[in-house]
Amino acid sequence: MKLKPLAQAAALTALAISAQIGFAEDWSDTSLAYTYGTAFKEPFVSNGADIKKDIYSLKHVGGDKYGTNFFNIDLLESNKVDSDAQEAYVVYRRLLDFGKIAGKDYSTSYANGFGLTAGFDWNTKNDPGYASKKRMLVVGPTAMLKVPGFLNVSLLALNESNQPVGISERYTYKTHADVSSAWDLHLGHGFNFQGFADLIAPKGKNEFGGSTAAEQHFFGAVMYDISQPLGAQANTFKVGAGYEWWRNKFGNAYSAGDPGAFAKTPFARAEYHF
Repeated sequence: MKLKPLAQAAALTALAISAQIGFAEDWSDTSLAYTYGTAFKEPFVSNGADIKKDIYSLKHVGGDKYGTNFFNIDLLESNKVDSDAQEAYVVYRRLLDFGKIAGKDYSTSYANGFGLTAGFDWNTKNDPGYASKKRMLVVGPTAMLKVPGFLNVSLLALNESNQPVGISERYTYKTHADVSSAWDLHLGHGFNFQGFADLIAPKGKNEFGGSTAAEQHFFGAVMYDISQPLGAQANTFKVGAGYEWWRNKFGNAYSAGDPGAFAKTPFARAEYHF
């Protein structure tokens, strides 16, 4: 039972990496990361009690003549508050750069260019209460803003479905909007600020007939490059700390009396880039 999410995630990882080989990437950055926090939350779990989680991540970012690819898989392990659950969460995004495709310069005073983002989210979790099996397709325009580093802002349409325990057929939510941003800002002196944020509209009724709420999610970390003291190339090893703020998690209304739908989580993080 506990190995099933990890086995499925491994299969998806292999497929995604195989797909990347088909692109002649001009640049790429692949990394392994470990994140640890003691104040994660899950909706409807132990009256909002804090959950300790170990998160192991594999991330790949690369650019080619048409745009960029982003792939990330998180393997999350909870403590007993969340039934020692294991979860795999996969994200893939393909950004098609209009300027690169057309061979023209579409930059402005505030943006390096514009494009179209498409991709998917996929998860599976083996907790006894809900056992999420999320599937989500995303598409929408993206602006690549001029900053020291990168900052992409997208307006995405989300088509999400799930089939938790006790639901005989996959349930599809109302297609809804997401103002999404992702960034990695160079702060100088070996520091960078990285993360993502989403403002997600309500997605209609949930699979049990209840109303969903607008969702706000921020995940950011300040990282420091410790490669030089370790005798490695710059940006190989990074350590840092961050904060996650997640209100109405997965569309569950915190105001409706679910304390697990509002997470305020400091965390520590380490990364190895290769």
